[in-house]
Amino acid sequence: MPECLYIGDRKVGKGYPTYIIAEIGINHNGEMDVVRKLIDVAVEAGCNAVKFQKRTPELCVPLEQQSVIRETPWGEMTYLAYRHRVELDIAQYEQIDQYCRKKHIAWFASCWDLPSVDFMRQFDPPCYKIASATLTDTNLLHHVRRNEQPIILSTGMSTMTEIREAVTVLSKGELLIAHTTSSYACSHDELNLRMIQALQAEFDFPVGYSGHEKNLLPSCIAVALGASFVERHITLDRRMWGSDQSASLEPDELKQLVLDIREVETALGDGVKRVYETERPIMAKLRNGRTSVPVKAD
Repeated sequence: MPECLYIGDRKVGKGYPTYIIAEIGINHNGEMDVVRKLIDVAVEAGCNAVKFQKRTPELCVPLEQQSVIRETPWGEMTYLAYRHRVELDIAQYEQIDQYCRKKHIAWFASCWDLPSVDFMRQFDPPCYKIASATLTDTNLLHHVRRNEQPIILSTGMSTMTEIREAVTVLSKGELLIAHTTSSYACSHDELNLRMIQALQAEFDFPVGYSGHEKNLLPSCIAVALGASFVERHITLDRRMWGSDQSASLEPDELKQLVLDIREVETALGDGVKRVYETERPIMAKLRNGRTSVPVKAD
């Protein structure tokens, strides 16, 4: 399989600019004005795509949790009612599709159940995402794989055996693999960034990084280690309601991350040794009168 592929009109893989995904997820709390603001944040920062999460609450919320009462910004309600409250409907996704087209940014979603995959298909997204939580859901993997678009497989809370089994199903088409640790927010001693290289060594697919740490440095290190894409959760304010807010980047942080990633790409260069023009005056000064050391032939 190729080590690079297209997501929409962008080439993703070794030797190409890092594809940067701003995950809105459920940080919009079901509010379309927040959705639009977060899309604007991603566009202004220079991201390539925004990502959402799509669920069918009755299928994704365990039966024993559906009637549990929760305190929310909208008052007390059952957990099932809360999940419906933050889930976007068809009219809202149509607005998202139109707004992203207007802003010239790609969008897609992680689909947590079969009806959600069918729901997303009508928008012809440039790719699909398999969330770490659903990596072992073989029926879902097969259902998503029926689409022709590339699939991003997130590998948090998974063993290498589980990852290999998921790749076996998904490798019948275009695939990207994301290293991640499913802790929110993730401490540095559990990031295990060298897994990026381990996944690259085992699989002939573009490997990227989905980060849940609070700061920016590990995501930049991931790029230096060869990550072809980087995904980070974004928020307008980490103090907002929601379980993912604390591990999300605020607007200024996202903008800085994109700048830092592009600086890392520039600094990495191409690995071809050369003498730069800026070195020549220094070379003339510091090597004046020095002769080259002869090299003996073998």
